[in-house]
Amino acid sequence: MTAHQPRAIRMPPGRGQEFRKDMEKLVEDLQAAITQAFESEEYDKQRREIGQKVGEQQEAKLTALSQKAESQGFVMVRTPAGLAFAPKTPEGETMSREAYEALPPEEQKRIDDGLEALNEELQQIMRLVRQDERGGREALRDLENQVTTYAAKHLIDEMCEKWCEVAEVVDYLQAVLRDVVENVEDFKKPDEETPVMFMGVPVSPRQKGEGAFRKYRINVLVDNSAKTGAPVVTESNPVMQNLVGRVEHQAQFGALVTDFNMIKPGALHKANGGYLVLEARDVLLKPYSWDALKRTLKTNEIRIEDIAQQLGFAATATLDPEPIPFKAKIVLIGEPYIYYLLFTMDPDFQDLFKVKADFDTVADRTPQNEQLYARFVARAAKDRDLSPFSPDGTARVIEHCSRLVEDQRKLTTRFVDVVDLLTEASYWAQRGRRGRGKPVVRREHVQKAIDEKVYRSNRIEERVREMIAQATVMVDTKGAVVGQINGLSVSSIGDYMFGRPSRITATHRLGEGELVDIEREVEMGGPIHSKGVLILAGYLGQKYASDRPLSLSARLVFEQSYSGVEGDSASSAELYALLSSLADVPVQQRFAVTGSVNQRGQVQAIGGVNEKIEGFYEVCQALGAKGDEGVLIPKANVTNLMLNDRVRQAVAKGRFHIYPITTIDEGISTLTGVPAGALSAKGVYPKDTINARVIDRLTALAEKARAAAKKAHDQTVAETSLESRGDK
Repeated sequence: MTAHQPRAIRMPPGRGQEFRKDMEKLVEDLQAAITQAFESEEYDKQRREIGQKVGEQQEAKLTALSQKAESQGFVMVRTPAGLAFAPKTPEGETMSREAYEALPPEEQKRIDDGLEALNEELQQIMRLVRQDERGGREALRDLENQVTTYAAKHLIDEMCEKWCEVAEVVDYLQAVLRDVVENVEDFKKPDEETPVMFMGVPVSPRQKGEGAFRKYRINVLVDNSAKTGAPVVTESNPVMQNLVGRVEHQAQFGALVTDFNMIKPGALHKANGGYLVLEARDVLLKPYSWDALKRTLKTNEIRIEDIAQQLGFAATATLDPEPIPFKAKIVLIGEPYIYYLLFTMDPDFQDLFKVKADFDTVADRTPQNEQLYARFVARAAKDRDLSPFSPDGTARVIEHCSRLVEDQRKLTTRFVDVVDLLTEASYWAQRGRRGRGKPVVRREHVQKAIDEKVYRSNRIEERVREMIAQATVMVDTKGAVVGQINGLSVSSIGDYMFGRPSRITATHRLGEGELVDIEREVEMGGPIHSKGVLILAGYLGQKYASDRPLSLSARLVFEQSYSGVEGDSASSAELYALLSSLADVPVQQRFAVTGSVNQRGQVQAIGGVNEKIEGFYEVCQALGAKGDEGVLIPKANVTNLMLNDRVRQAVAKGRFHIYPITTIDEGISTLTGVPAGALSAKGVYPKDTINARVIDRLTALAEKARAAAKKAHDQTVAETSLESRGDK
């Protein structure tokens, strides 16, 4: 353990703060005990004895040398530069420079030799004197160590006895004792009259003491004293420092300084021994966080790192804390695509995160779950101080939860959306309420909240409906037209979807079996829509032209479509329009159609069925409904019907109709009022049915194609014969 490598100690749960307080008290007790020990008479007596002994030794050596010089005719004098020798006159006076120069050369030489010998001996004596001083200082140091140890050891021993069950704490306390002995000056009572200087700046003794004792403080990184079980930690901002911790710095006298007290824990420290819950997307978006998380799991230790050092930038001198052993469960929450992306792209992910839990966003709508949902509504209202919900209000909430997943048999588990609905319904119940107590939230209040949310989001839907009512966008709900039908699509604007009808038209002529999707030709149709159109060609071929050429060229288009078309939910409507064109039978425009189709003529389920039905209903109302309008939907979508109150009431009163359809034959019969016709035992369709008229039209086109081909062949033969005669 060094100043730049702080030591980490694992304490029993909840004991860290206790040890921190014990260390604070220990430092106070040490300061008092050591100060008292150094102010004692015994210490002063021993200190004086050491100083007196050293002084006597030095005086004896210097006195002996002085006497020797006297015997040789020299005297020892003290100068600003130290001790020196000078010759003396017969009268005992110090010889002057003039007197020395008046002496004969032989006498001067004798004096010089004597001074040189005495100076050499003085140097030896001074070395011995300095050794005595060092010995004295060592004796004083030993005395201070003895006094400090005597004053501090019993306090340290008491702490060791209390914390004997933690071996690392005992080792730490013994290290504290050694450090106190080495730095005893910090514990002595400072001289109030002598200012302490730091970098040329006077520092009060109180500030000096606080700074000196910081190294004895305990930095409790994680305190689990208030927890009764394993910690469960969530981190909403998983930057690297918030995960693995950081070392902070503070400005002091113009420089950035730090110590172990400024080490701050990360989420990994707090979750050690428990669970850490992270949003996978947030971790991946923060630089170096994912790498730090994986490194912790690989090494099973938490190491505080500095991003600046990793990037190779010059960094302020900092600490290198001891890595902390890590043992916890990390839970990553995210969308499924993030899981599959990490599973595919990161080889470490499969080894580090082995347990996958895939939660569904829907639950079965069983009586038991409905009861649980009712309890959730009551609990949420209580926790958020909302108005209580009546049974019919709760039933409307549950009904809307099925609407959110478009399935009568399911309920959404996206409770955030449910709580938003509860909050707004409570607001409408309380609005305008006077008197004491909270009003009960009833069905009409829940419906009001649903309607208001739609109102806040349906501006574009209303504008589209207005354009249809003004005939800017052409949609017919009256009469009958050959080769024209109302298809239904869904537009999504954020969290709001609405259905809108579109006119689909089909034309045909003599051709070579070509079925052209105009949307695809101009690159406004998506791949799924193009696939649906190609399926229509397969249906026509297998049902009407399995043993003859399909001699037609058909064109399909969404009229007034300017933003592209995607999806196959309109493929059945396109097929109805084409069959109407081939059979020359008009389609009743009071109908709208949705549903995809396969090559066998089976109508398949689609999405957004509620929005599509509601969208056509509103258009019919805007154009003046007669009450015979309706929508053809796949029969498989019946369980998805969760319509709003207006449409349900209209259906119940017979003012709007919904027709579940299984096959194309069933649908074309409903749209035209003409039977589709079924194959007889002889393999033919009854006369004047849709299928018979289609076959008749395709047969006529095939005969025209054969006639045109025969005429072209005959003309080619005739031209070839004339050319051969000319050659002859």
